[in-house]
Amino acid sequence: MKKLGLIHLYTGDGKGKTTAAVGLAARALGSGFNVCYCSFHKRPEKYGYSEMESLRKLGATVLNFAKGHPHLDKTIDENQIRKEVPEAVQTIKERLASEHYDLLILDEILISVRDHYLDESVLLDFIKAKPEDTELVLTGRAATENIMELADYVSFCKKLKHPYDRKIRSRKGIEY
Repeated sequence: MKKLGLIHLYTGDGKGKTTAAVGLAARALGSGFNVCYCSFHKRPEKYGYSEMESLRKLGATVLNFAKGHPHLDKTIDENQIRKEVPEAVQTIKERLASEHYDLLILDEILISVRDHYLDESVLLDFIKAKPEDTELVLTGRAATENIMELADYVSFCKKLKHPYDRKIRSRKGIEY
C-alpha cells in the first residue's frame, strides 16, 4: 500500500500548535517512523524547550534554525534572521534529497512568512516539492490563505483565555 504524505497545519493565536506537532511526532516515533523536527525562532539553549530533547531521546532528528525572534529579543539582528530562514529551508531541502523522513515538522515556520523572513512563495514551492510520501507539519500563527489551501488538515488554535492575560509568566514544562 502506498503511503500518503499529507500536509498538516496548526495555526492561530492560541496555545497548542507546537504541542500538537510534538504529540504527532511522539505517535509517529512510537510507530517506527523516521521523524525530523525543525524549529524556527526558538532558542533551546536559553529557554530549554524540553520537548526537543524528548524527541531527540525518542529517536527524532532535531534541528534548530533562525534562533530567536527580533520582536522578542532586541539583540537579534533582523537582517541576520532574514538571511538564515531561506538558508534553513534550503538545508532542509538538501536533507530531504539524501534522507527519507516519514514525518517532517517545521515548527513556527509560519512566523517566518508572517514577519517577512521568508517569502511565502518559497514555502509554497517547498510544500509542493516535498516527497509525496512524507507527512509535513507546519505550525505558527497567521497561516496564509495560500498555505491553508495546500494543506490537507487545518487546525486553528484560538485563545479564549490565557494566564498571561493576568500577568502570569510562561512556566517551564507547561508553556515551554
